Amino acid sequence: MFKFYRHFLDGMPIYLVRHYWWAYLWPKSVWLFDHQPIINAILFGQYKNLMNATLERLKEAPLDRVLQLTCVYGSLTPNLIRQVQPSSLHITDVADVQLSLAASKVETGQKLGITRMNAEALGYKTNSFSTIVLFFLLHEMPPEARRNTLAECMRVLGDGGVLLVTEYGALPKHHWLYRFLPIRWLTTQLEPFLESFWHEDIGALLNELGEAYEKEVRVTSHTDIFSAFYRVTEFTISKRGG
Repeated sequence: MFKFYRHFLDGMPIYLVRHYWWAYLWPKSVWLFDHQPIINAILFGQYKNLMNATLERLKEAPLDRVLQLTCVYGSLTPNLIRQVQPSSLHITDVADVQLSLAASKVETGQKLGITRMNAEALGYKTNSFSTIVLFFLLHEMPPEARRNTLAECMRVLGDGGVLLVTEYGALPKHHWLYRFLPIRWLTTQLEPFLESFWHEDIGALLNELGEAYEKEVRVTSHTDIFSAFYRVTEFTISKRGG
């Protein structure tokens, strides 16, 4: 029997098409979800806090060449453009409809690198970025895709580079949203890979993956949001043993 999601197959990861076509690939939903009140409601009113915490950390990050890895709903991208020189900012996503949305937020005359790539296999050179921003991407990936994406981040970030991860926190056993079963059930139904992400040690995984590039990471900043239901973590990359 024909699966509706197959309509959106176009060289994109099957997990993205199968589980998230309704949120990121259908043009009508892209229009809907890019409204600030909608995305704020999805994040339980925390979008502004998460965005501001991310932008605050970027003030201390090296901004020579910045990659926003996958597009983001809401006002993060326009604020990134204001904070980072547009010529130094690159945005990569696997979906044309998302790239078109990002391009629509660029002011006339601004130069911004917008490319279509799979986060698991970036076409950028090794050590080509000083900072990468991952804003609510990793929890939407199955473990293997998450691992591949983080391996690419370790590859393309240079010595002294920063990986800025804004995401769900660790397993929130004591948070009322997790303890309230209807909300937990709904959240994990809409986010089928969140459960595995809750149990992932991102720092340990990055250090494991960095061995192939003789790199390691350390946490240089960590901010809990909404009683640790969300978090903003800054990982700084260095040469292993350096």
